[in-house]
Amino acid sequence: MICIKKKDKKLLSKIFKNKYYNLPKSNGITLSEPIFDYDEYLNFNDVFISRKFSQGSRVKNFEKNFAKYIGYNYAVATNSGSSANLIALEALIKKYKIKRGSEVIIPASTFATVAMPIIQLGLVPVYVDICYETLNIDTSQIEGAISKKTKIIMPVHTLGLPCNMSQIVKIAKKRNLIIFEDCCEAHGASINKKKVGSYGKLSAFSFYVAHNITTIEGGMVLTNDKSLYLKLQSLREFGRIKNYKKRYYSFKKLKDYDVNYVFDTIGYNLRMSEIQAALGLSQLKKLNKFNTKRNLNAQKIKKIIKNYSDFIFTTKDISKYYNSYYTFPIIIKNNVNFSRKEICNFLNKNNIQTRPMMGGCLPDQPAFNKQPGRSFGNLKISRVIRDKCFFIGVHPMINNENLELLKKVLSKFFNERK
Repeated sequence: MICIKKKDKKLLSKIFKNKYYNLPKSNGITLSEPIFDYDEYLNFNDVFISRKFSQGSRVKNFEKNFAKYIGYNYAVATNSGSSANLIALEALIKKYKIKRGSEVIIPASTFATVAMPIIQLGLVPVYVDICYETLNIDTSQIEGAISKKTKIIMPVHTLGLPCNMSQIVKIAKKRNLIIFEDCCEAHGASINKKKVGSYGKLSAFSFYVAHNITTIEGGMVLTNDKSLYLKLQSLREFGRIKNYKKRYYSFKKLKDYDVNYVFDTIGYNLRMSEIQAALGLSQLKKLNKFNTKRNLNAQKIKKIIKNYSDFIFTTKDISKYYNSYYTFPIIIKNNVNFSRKEICNFLNKNNIQTRPMMGGCLPDQPAFNKQPGRSFGNLKISRVIRDKCFFIGVHPMINNENLELLKKVLSKFFNERK
């Protein structure tokens, strides 16, 4: 068995504290940084000492702790947020006997793996426009988008800003629809202190390396419904039978068969490893602290870009909404004398990384162009965001020196265009 001596622990603690926590990774602003310190190292090392790598007790503990943090009873960890979306939708299909061709309402401007699992499972995405000031689905358009085939509303809390869930809940109750929340970018975001991910039948999170907390790759589905929980567990793990108390199982041609090798549905292998869960357990303890720093950085960036309000703006603050700021969005106003490509290239050349707004307008993406899907209205705002929105990093590793760089670079860019 490997062990760490006391003197080595002190040295490692010092290395991690100095190298990975207090100092920025670069002289610029990166899109994201995984923030690991001595705690993650110890948990990671413990997995190797135990020699138990596949899904086990650490995964269960991570599921339990994360479910408690969000405010739900059950959680099923997966190997990615995209996998979480996939089995969440399939569990809903199985429980509610949702037919192929049924519709799922989603925002038109979002990440690709919101729509992809819908199509992969034989359902049809219905693209609804978003709001300029929030980048979230425009709730005033949802009822108009509903048809006889609509079964699910899938709000996405874009870049950490909560959707108008009170309105979505009202619509879902009125029209007898299922709410499935995509919270992959919104760890710790809340409305009136109620966490996003606790409003629907199911919710999904991602722990990809760029997110507010990370297991490097990983995801999780949450629910309060035990029957959905059991379906999710089975789908995640080869379709194995769940909640069967006896060791042996008999069914038609199977007699006294070991229950560990009985499969009662067609499933996947989407399990989370013990290493991922070990990291997640450490990261979860720091999530509130990370989000506080993200918010402080976001407020500082807002003050910087306010000087250029004739050219750019960002999402608005909403009373009693807590934005967990996955990244910081910047939207270019109409009738300016520069393109997104110009400003992004300028920022990138000056060590400030940028990305466009996820998939822009998904129906315009090559992958979705010939796939099943229905757009409600002209998706005007989504197409403006497709062409005029980008985001920069707002993560806890960004410090005042990095923000001073942003201030200088933006000043130079806009002064050259006056």
